Amino acid sequence: MTQPTETAQQFSNLRDHRGRPLDRPLTLVLAGAGARGTGYAGLAAAGSTPVSLVAVADPRTGRRDELADLHGIPAEHRYTDWRDIAAGPRLADAVIIAVQDAQHLEAAEAFAARGYDILLEKPMAISTEECNRIAAATEAAGVSLTVCHVMRYAPYSVRLKALVDAGRIGDIVSIEHLEPIGYWHYAHSYVRGNWRREDLASFALLTKSCHDIDWLGHVVGRPVEAVSSFGSLSHFRPENAPQGAGERCVSCAVERSCPYSARKLYQIGLREGGVKRYFARIASDELTEEAVEQAMAEGPYGRCVYRCDNDVVDHQVVNLQYEGGVTVSFTLTAFTPQENRHTKIFGTRGQLTGDGRTIEIYDFVTDERTVIDTDNGGASAAEGHGGGDAGLVEAFVRAHHEGRPELLLSGANESRDSHRVVFAAEQSRVTGHVVRL
Repeated sequence: MTQPTETAQQFSNLRDHRGRPLDRPLTLVLAGAGARGTGYAGLAAAGSTPVSLVAVADPRTGRRDELADLHGIPAEHRYTDWRDIAAGPRLADAVIIAVQDAQHLEAAEAFAARGYDILLEKPMAISTEECNRIAAATEAAGVSLTVCHVMRYAPYSVRLKALVDAGRIGDIVSIEHLEPIGYWHYAHSYVRGNWRREDLASFALLTKSCHDIDWLGHVVGRPVEAVSSFGSLSHFRPENAPQGAGERCVSCAVERSCPYSARKLYQIGLREGGVKRYFARIASDELTEEAVEQAMAEGPYGRCVYRCDNDVVDHQVVNLQYEGGVTVSFTLTAFTPQENRHTKIFGTRGQLTGDGRTIEIYDFVTDERTVIDTDNGGASAAEGHGGGDAGLVEAFVRAHHEGRPELLLSGANESRDSHRVVFAAEQSRVTGHVVRL
């Protein structure tokens, strides 16, 4: 694969060729080769739009080289730290930023200053001020910013919004929306994993459910006026450990009867594949019996869920009032199977019920039910968020290759506004007060 020379004139920004496609592949840099970054890079390379991945940065040698080998990235463009890419001459048209949440501001400002168009993993940033700074930096640099609110791009969401906008259930009056995180997914990511503590990442509503708050605003199509919220860390606490529980699942007397057993998750994932294999790959650098056993014995993912240092909530409700009086109740909870989100939209002429795949319209005039199956696969990250990951990446690469900014649904302003609601909800949960925007 031919690599670009370090000449800035070789690269284009979306603003430079609106309505005019590039006569070459779109070039991309990947900052962060974790599960999300690797997934986005793979989708970009596998799509119909010509794309060339020219550089990657990740501190883990194995992950970095595995991805670089797959995409033909030469040794000189394999970096330990994304800052080394951002500090040098521009290498590509755009960058995929998939580093840890707390680094999003620094990375976005640095790559914007170098002229890269940006695909930024959610959350946009970990505070309102940081979101504003990212929006300001990309605007000042004249680069495009797309935040990975993948739910907007899922075929299910596109169909649902089209039905709502066409008036199939009349005017929206209220919405009931549930994010069922899944008991073992929550234990992996929010008790043992990278998002378990606010000081390491941020609060759970931001790191897990900014997707949902953004999606609800996208469907309603109006700004939020007031927010209230309640929630806590109720279960994954030391005082709730079963009698006889050990420090780690591999040496625990009650492990076989514990629903949150690391063995149950990672060994099944290793042997049977499927969604749980995705999480086993995160827990262990290698997918072998020996490596997974060692990860459970020594790494963070083998700890007892009642004896970790986690502090983020395991359940939360958010109530939203939108301009015009539309109300929404949203629930996130750990205590569910791993399944699709559930939504009911109550309108003046009907009700829409959705589960991430199937949409049912109940018409008040005819008393008839219409069922639409969008058949997009599973809704978890491991399954591509019901086609949302593929839809997002396709929209990003096509927009930047074909000069079509209208394909991008989650720019700086949309994302900044929905994040503002998330921060307001957390403020309400902590203070016990209604927050008015």
